[in-house]
Amino acid sequence: SLAALSATPPSLAGGFKRFCRGTRVESRVSCVPVRARAHTAGPTALFTGLVQGTAEVVSFDNVGDFARLRLRFPENTLDGIKIGASVSCNGACLTVTTVEADEPSIACFDLIVETLRATNLGELVPGSAVNYERSAKVGDEIGGHCVSGHVHAKAVICEQEDSENNRRVVFEIDEKWSKYILPKGFVAVDGCSLTVGETSPGRFNVWLIPETIRQTVFAGKTVGSTVNIEIEAQTQTIVDTIERVLETREKEKMSQDMQKKDRKDLEKAAKAMEKEGESEEEKESRKKEKRDKKMKEKEEKESFRDDD
Repeated sequence: SLAALSATPPSLAGGFKRFCRGTRVESRVSCVPVRARAHTAGPTALFTGLVQGTAEVVSFDNVGDFARLRLRFPENTLDGIKIGASVSCNGACLTVTTVEADEPSIACFDLIVETLRATNLGELVPGSAVNYERSAKVGDEIGGHCVSGHVHAKAVICEQEDSENNRRVVFEIDEKWSKYILPKGFVAVDGCSLTVGETSPGRFNVWLIPETIRQTVFAGKTVGSTVNIEIEAQTQTIVDTIERVLETREKEKMSQDMQKKDRKDLEKAAKAMEKEGESEEEKESRKKEKRDKKMKEKEEKESFRDDD
């Protein structure tokens, strides 16, 4: 049942943090020698949004604008991993900095100030759980959708409703991101590829099956919990491109209207100046031309009637 799946103690959000201001965080682990990143990992990481499980926070040393995170992964998860490899942790792409030699299931990651600001990783404490996914390899199945590990925003769970075989979760997010979250579209929540249900400005919901809850940190999430959101890249590109094209067309139309108005104003001003510079004889001559033209048009009309 969903109640049993949710029995795992929820991760603590906010609250206690271990501050070490004024001191340098030293590694207390025996580490595998660091090798050049260029030889151990590719330039771009790709994830599928299929969370492989949860890792436990062993320690989280936070000194304000920098933090060192140690995670314990399930046995054999880190087999073959190299220094500089990328791992998605709650949807944020982190770089492996060390792997413990005497306990190869523990890896360390460094978090900079932007990561702490933009994600929920700054809320972690020892014992917290995080979703993880190792980067995909060429030939791997993309069972979810392409996820970069670049978190766009944080959202808060505002509603959560369990039924017999499903869980409906409603999130609140900054309204500026709502245009990218579309019904039946993709969104990555804490690194988990999910299909969007209903949407409204500043809100959207998803439906979770029991397996998703069992396999991810959603087992411990409650109302008020914070999650990381990554917008689906193709959706964002399409929306931004359409907006840019429409904006460009609107500017071009406004420019054309202004040019048309300016031409009319110039022609009007030129005629006014021309009239002011005319002598009395020229004015009389111009009036006579107009009268002759009207008379000629009138005669042509009468002649046309006579022919009929």
